[in-house]
Amino acid sequence: MIISELILQTHNLIETEKFYSKKLQLEIITKTQSSVSFRAGDSVLTFEQNECGKNFKYHFAFNIPANQLEEAIIWAYNKIELIRNPESHLITNFDNWKAQAIYFYDNNGNLVEFIGRADLDNNSDTEFSSKSILNISEIGIVTVNPLDLASQITQQTGIDYFIKASKTEDFVVLGNDNGLLIIVNPNRNWHPTENKAEKHKVKARIITGETELSLDFN
Repeated sequence: MIISELILQTHNLIETEKFYSKKLQLEIITKTQSSVSFRAGDSVLTFEQNECGKNFKYHFAFNIPANQLEEAIIWAYNKIELIRNPESHLITNFDNWKAQAIYFYDNNGNLVEFIGRADLDNNSDTEFSSKSILNISEIGIVTVNPLDLASQITQQTGIDYFIKASKTEDFVVLGNDNGLLIIVNPNRNWHPTENKAEKHKVKARIITGETELSLDFN
């Protein structure tokens, strides 16, 4: 599964443009008075100005080369403040997923993740930069009943359950290492923080096999 475009809401489009174009150094693809889109490897990250003026907070992730987490930490120095996990480490290991990740907040308070996945065999010897971001690989979807929503999505789209993750009442994952829908309920914290997951409008354009899908979550 590939997340070709992720469309999120922001209460401050100007500061969001500054953060992603200046600090993360992502290329601006398109820009209007009400939205801005950035190139993130093979994906597009779009922010729309929300009409209510509220600060919506999301969790999403970018895939990076699996061997470049340490380089990403060095690159992030003086750009963004990385979040330490409960063990006070910058890098979190997900042994069952064969992955490692680092986390930071953007200007909106969104929890953003760089994750390297060993099974993708995407090691790189090129110096790490914003161009090392491979794609958007995760988006958090918040709902009262994750099991029900996941079942609906699989029936309607054919997207499979992620084989490396167990299904629970508050946490279900669909997709594969290239792209994942992380479906949780509002009582769950986004790792590695104490922040509760928040339910907000999300749009995602997905490619699965030869099929292109548009998913809307409100």
